[in-house]
Amino acid sequence: MATTQTESTPTTYPTASGGTLASTVPVGAVYAEGSPLHRGASLVEGAVVLDEEVAPNAPWSAVVKEGHILTIVDVGGNQSADCLLYDADDPEERYSVPDTLAWQGNAYVRTGTVLRSNEGRPLMTVVANEIDRQDTIGGACGKESNTLRYGHHVMFHHGCRENFLAEAGRRGLGVRDIVSNLNWFMNVPVEADGALGIVDGMSAPGRRVAVRAETDVLVMVSNCPQMNNPCNDFNPTPLRMIVVDPQGAGSPASPVAGRLGSATTPKDAA
Repeated sequence: MATTQTESTPTTYPTASGGTLASTVPVGAVYAEGSPLHRGASLVEGAVVLDEEVAPNAPWSAVVKEGHILTIVDVGGNQSADCLLYDADDPEERYSVPDTLAWQGNAYVRTGTVLRSNEGRPLMTVVANEIDRQDTIGGACGKESNTLRYGHHVMFHHGCRENFLAEAGRRGLGVRDIVSNLNWFMNVPVEADGALGIVDGMSAPGRRVAVRAETDVLVMVSNCPQMNNPCNDFNPTPLRMIVVDPQGAGSPASPVAGRLGSATTPKDAA
């Protein structure tokens, strides 16, 4: 894995109550220049209709037309891509964690998982997946949850909830539209006793997941800015979003010219 930006010696921070807190949690984790990156290509052949890069810590959204396939590339490895799905014509119908898990009878998202709406209808289907399992029960980070988990000294850190709200506003959506989400590439094991954890990822630079739209779907993604747990390896890196029409003439997308470098040496998967 890449070297993290943690400190072995605790640093003392002020708290909102006027006290102090000693913590080794990194403050200000950012993309480390020179990190190995692999921008990959679409997992499915077809005519490329969209090919965009999501900068570290940033939100993104697009409408994926029925039958088109979105490939999400984990460019830097172990970078959580928090994701929400909406029926593009009726955003009140949106991704539902309980419906998805109840229909498939399994807590993990894998190849073949149908991502269902709050009406029980298919929104997207996972058609290809290069890591063992994807998460949909870990939720999204936010300023409030960060403060609760890690202390008042991180209360200024924005999270995926803030990214979702910013992108939702650009799409005419708001607070009431932010629901429980998917976490592509985040490792949240479920233990025998039901306990959960956010632990080192199983991904690596260039690993991918591909989902097919079963109707026109608004896909919203937060390239997770979390810096207090391993969900992005303490080193926020880009994501690549490639949409193809598998019925169109074409071939897998070629790598994007490196806006943050073009190194392809993978870092070890955890």
